Amino acid sequence: MTTDEKADEATQPTGKQAARRARAAENTVDGVPPLARLFPLGLQHVLAMYAGAVAVPLIVGGALGYSAEDLAFLISADLFVAGIATIIQSVGFWRFGVRLPLMQGVTFAAVGPMIAIGQAEGIQAIFGATIACGLFMILVAPFFSQLLRFFPPIVTGTVILIIGLSLMRVAAGWIVDGSEEGAPPVNVAFAAGTLLVIILIERFAPPALQRVSVLLGLAIGTVAALFVPGMVDWSGVGEAGWFALVTPFHFGLPTFQVASVVSLIIVGIVIMTETTGDMIAVGEIVDKPVTRRRLADGLRADGLGTVIGGVFNTFPYTAFAQNVGLVSLTGVRSRWVATAAGVILVVLGLIPKISAVVEGVPRAVLGGAGIALFGMVAASGIRTLSKVRFDNKNVLIVAISVGVALLPTVAPTIYDQFPQWFTLIFDSGISAGAITAILLNLLLNTEEMRASRTGQPAFSAHDAVRGPAAAALVHPEAQGTGLIPTQVLDADRRAAAETDAAVPGDAMPEEGSGRMPPEPPTR
Repeated sequence: MTTDEKADEATQPTGKQAARRARAAENTVDGVPPLARLFPLGLQHVLAMYAGAVAVPLIVGGALGYSAEDLAFLISADLFVAGIATIIQSVGFWRFGVRLPLMQGVTFAAVGPMIAIGQAEGIQAIFGATIACGLFMILVAPFFSQLLRFFPPIVTGTVILIIGLSLMRVAAGWIVDGSEEGAPPVNVAFAAGTLLVIILIERFAPPALQRVSVLLGLAIGTVAALFVPGMVDWSGVGEAGWFALVTPFHFGLPTFQVASVVSLIIVGIVIMTETTGDMIAVGEIVDKPVTRRRLADGLRADGLGTVIGGVFNTFPYTAFAQNVGLVSLTGVRSRWVATAAGVILVVLGLIPKISAVVEGVPRAVLGGAGIALFGMVAASGIRTLSKVRFDNKNVLIVAISVGVALLPTVAPTIYDQFPQWFTLIFDSGISAGAITAILLNLLLNTEEMRASRTGQPAFSAHDAVRGPAAAALVHPEAQGTGLIPTQVLDADRRAAAETDAAVPGDAMPEEGSGRMPPEPPTR
């Protein structure tokens, strides 16, 4: 062997090095993992979101008094459209889809308004309002970055907190299960047992199982309920087919009521705000910054998924935050993993037997899981509110918004003597609380928000929509990039630190001064 041949051989990568390089090439946003890894990675995403995905049709259908067969159909339609919406978001076409590993599912934010609409106007009005909401989202997507200033953490955090608190009544209803004399002790026992299983999984199980703790709690609680006569009713499973198409307008043609449409458009704005945060977060995780144009594409995909949902008998769709966390945990960046998960969801939606099994889960078990699931929604709102500087004005915004939102929850008949258009909007604590939070923030924080932006390109902590990443959407130094350059942020922090260093003493700023102590540098 010549000297040159030996040198060439020395520079050739070993088998292990080549494998590592191949895996690194696969682990990009546009890289496609081999099928042997693609399917289990996609299935992991499905399992992480499944419990939350099927909860909304169970809640809405149950509140409207639908039969087991109709509930199973709603679940099938939900999974089917969730898969289509996920594929649109991850694969993308033309100006639709952010082309990142994002999972789509029915939003909890619409539950309260949809129940109010369904009880007053019927489920056809829900589907009509859903279609109108989706069209609205598609139309305003290119301009939405200009609306983000109306949704700082004080608003979004309050709304998410209200959603979780309002849904807790649903969990209690599942535990009571229609009894007029209070919850049977056996129901309370199963709810508590399911909740305990979820807690134990979170405490002792490996991280991969912790991600599906709610789903495992439902499964274990249902298996235990099989030993109690009458707890599990799977009579509909035998009658359900192995394959059935999800037909559009299954419950009739949609109707479009103005008050119903307005109610869901308010929800649509909340959905777009949440999706914006999720897109920016996952873009940072996978090192593919979200530009204004890409953000608009993703929001259009949200709107298109919502329109398809209204056509196929389901509800508004949004990005699922728990799957963003899963991307961070696993480190798998490929958007084709989310696409594979979307395909799995479509297949599940075409198998009615699976939906019938989910519908047969005991209500008491659902109630226990619901306490954890809806409690996590409320806790997510509290986490968002942690970005807020709680002066008297912001405390008042949260206090009044939560109070107004809980009125129809604790006193369901409070607005019975009002016109129907009013009750369609305000009989849902979620939409009432959202409107209150938006208006109070505009009224009480306008001067502070204007002062905080004077001469400062970066937002202060209590005005940022989603922290520094989202501030880039209107940041003058980052136009066309979608992200604030790190050096700009660092320069802002250094300038703030030098200004504060010139102030003698370590006293906290006076209340109402608008000045915040400098934040430690973050990456």
